[in-house]
Amino acid sequence: RTLDVRMARHGENGMAVANWLAARPEVARVLHPALPGDPGHTIWSRDFSGTSGLFGFTLKGADIAARTRFIDALSLFGIGFSWGGYESLVVPSNPIRTAAPRTDPDPLIRLSIGLEDSADLIADLEKGFAAMTAP
Repeated sequence: RTLDVRMARHGENGMAVANWLAARPEVARVLHPALPGDPGHTIWSRDFSGTSGLFGFTLKGADIAARTRFIDALSLFGIGFSWGGYESLVVPSNPIRTAAPRTDPDPLIRLSIGLEDSADLIADLEKGFAAMTAP
């Protein structure tokens, strides 16, 4: 009964976080088709009228240990795969592709942006970036 309202908030929050991440120097790429620079944006624009809060991003020049520190520093994001719930989630991702192997060396993080205030989520992600460089 609340799907329409929740999806609107997921999309709004997801775009706010995706745009913020796209401007970060630590981020090599944001994988979100609703962003104009995404390779799938033209198809997304043709076929969709809204977006969700599910997307990924890569950490520029980082290693797996830095990605782990990033995720461990988050307090508002739970760790898990239960996409579609009201809460924001994060998961490290190591996709295995057989048709076209992934050649990007940068570690990948998947986010499911929930219904929390996007400013709070961004502040939490800032803590993650700060922790990446911590000893």
